[in-house]
Amino acid sequence: MDFFSVSGWENRHNWGILLVIPNLKTARDFLPHFLARLKLRRESGRIGTADSLREFVSTRAAFIAQKTLYGYVKTRMGTRYPSMFEDDVFISSVNIAKMQVFAACLSDLAVFAVSRALVDAACDDAARRQLALACFREGLAQNEDPSVPPEAFDPGAALAAFERRLAFWDWQDGPRGPDIFTESPAALFRWAPISENLKQFDKEIVLNSIRYAWREVRVQLDRQLDAAALAATLAERPREPA
Repeated sequence: MDFFSVSGWENRHNWGILLVIPNLKTARDFLPHFLARLKLRRESGRIGTADSLREFVSTRAAFIAQKTLYGYVKTRMGTRYPSMFEDDVFISSVNIAKMQVFAACLSDLAVFAVSRALVDAACDDAARRQLALACFREGLAQNEDPSVPPEAFDPGAALAAFERRLAFWDWQDGPRGPDIFTESPAALFRWAPISENLKQFDKEIVLNSIRYAWREVRVQLDRQLDAAALAATLAERPREPA
C-alpha cells in the first residue's frame, strides 16, 4: 500500500526544509534532537515590545508546524516511519509540506497575537495590520532557505496571500480566539505527504491535532504578554512602511 503521495515535479528535486534537517543521511537520527531544540527555543520572558512579539510568533509557528506535521506522518507511517527518511522522494515531500504548513501557522498566529496584544490599545487598524505584517515577514526571514525553489514554496506568494487576508480582516468584530486559526489546520491536512485514499479517513483527527496544539501557544501568549508595555513602545516608534 502506498502511504505517501507526491506530484510529478516534487520527484525531480531534493528540497531544503524549514530550519534544520541537514541532509538525508542524518535526518532520521536528527529529528528527536531537532524537536527538543525547538522546545528549548520557546522562551518564557515578557512580551512587551514589537521585537519580542515577532520572535514569539516566528518560533511558535515553526514549532507547531513541525510538531503536528511530523506527528501525523509518524502516526500514519507506524513502524515504517524511520526507514522512510532514507527515501529521497519522501524527504522532498515532507520538506515541501513543512514550508507550506509553516506559512499557514505564521498567518494564523500573527493575526491572533496582534489581536490579543492590541485589543485595548488606542491605535487604528492600520497599525494592527502593520504589526501583523512585521510578524509574518520576520517569520519568513528567520526561516529563509535559498535552496527551496519558488515552485516548492514562494515566500513572496505567501506574503501576498497574508496581505489579502489582512485587507479584509475585521479587527473589531471579526473572529476571536480559536476561531482565528483556520489556515493552519487546512494546510496541514492538504500538504501532509499521505496518500489521499488514507488521508480521507484522518481529516477530523488531523484538524483537531493542530487545533489542540495551538491551545498551549495561546496560554503562553496570555501569560507572557505585557499589552500595555507593547502599546507604549509602538506609540513611541515612527510608523514603518506597510
